Amino acid sequence: MAPVLPLVLPLRPRIRLAQGLWLLSWILVLAGGLILLCSGHLLVQLLHLRTFLAPSCPFTALPQVALAAGAVALGTGLVGAGASRASLDAAQYPPWRRVLGPMLAAGTAGGGGLLVLALGLALALPGSLDTGLEEGLGAAMAHYKDTEVPGHCHAKRLLDELQLRHHCCGRHGYKDWFGVQWVSSRYLDPNDQDVVDFSPRPLSPDTLTPCPSLCSRIQSNVEGLYLIDGVPFSCCSPHSPRPCLQNQLSDPHAHPLFDPRQPNLNLWAQGCHGVLLGHLQGLASTLGSMLAVTFLLQTLVLLGLRYLQTALEGLGGVIDGEGEAQGYLFPGGLRDMLKTAWLQGEVAQRPAPGEAPPEEAPAKEDLPEA
Repeated sequence: MAPVLPLVLPLRPRIRLAQGLWLLSWILVLAGGLILLCSGHLLVQLLHLRTFLAPSCPFTALPQVALAAGAVALGTGLVGAGASRASLDAAQYPPWRRVLGPMLAAGTAGGGGLLVLALGLALALPGSLDTGLEEGLGAAMAHYKDTEVPGHCHAKRLLDELQLRHHCCGRHGYKDWFGVQWVSSRYLDPNDQDVVDFSPRPLSPDTLTPCPSLCSRIQSNVEGLYLIDGVPFSCCSPHSPRPCLQNQLSDPHAHPLFDPRQPNLNLWAQGCHGVLLGHLQGLASTLGSMLAVTFLLQTLVLLGLRYLQTALEGLGGVIDGEGEAQGYLFPGGLRDMLKTAWLQGEVAQRPAPGEAPPEEAPAKEDLPEA
């Protein structure tokens, strides 16, 4: 059966192919190292933000698969650099000649499969972040007040650090805090009648009508929750030119110099959902671009090594042998290639006839003296 995609390689093109593969392999090593760094950074970010992601969000699988793909790409680059350099020396190439076929098969199946899987995850999984962050941030805000509840006692600190670090407030904006009780029950007096049963009519943040007394409380004692029209201190911007307005944000008369119809310059304008979504999707997009470039580099390295290997096999492993050599991808099909690689591995494990150690003569037994 005729070889698949044959290519005639004279002496000079063979040498240039080996030299180009050496350089391309080191570029692949660099790309694999960058994937390890980027996927490790994304994994660390997800570990820090795991409180604000729903447990069912599958996005965490992306950096784990990318780590494995980056490690395999780095290993493939090192193997390609070593094999291409050894091919230029007839004395160094024989050890590579024995194992290069199985290495190419393993790199194509394992490394290529991992890169394709990681690239597919980088394209598909960022869409799941929207729902995961929506559920995770909602749960974190609901547990903001539970500073003494086991399992949720760190929710307040983590959410405050998130809002301060990423310059965001609430899930989609500061008004989200109006619908959850974020004041801990330990600071509320259960004997206070205002806390127990005060329930004024809901106030719109854009209303300009005078509100009744105690209007800082927009819907107290709704389903057992103490709701106020205020936000935690971590929503305050330190760049504000005036003291932060945290309470009574729905009362147009509580702050004479504050117009509720204008943007609030004291509070972070963006919600944490949009900030985290853009941040994580940006990291996933960068990682996906690097995975695509690495996949292209690894494909070129594996193809070049295959052509170099088959060309040198026709010359007995000597790159500067006389005459033209023919390189190809498959000798007659994928099944024949796998069978040839398996047979080459078995032959490589057997000692050569000239290298067989001589059999030792049996030891002579000492005869008893007469």
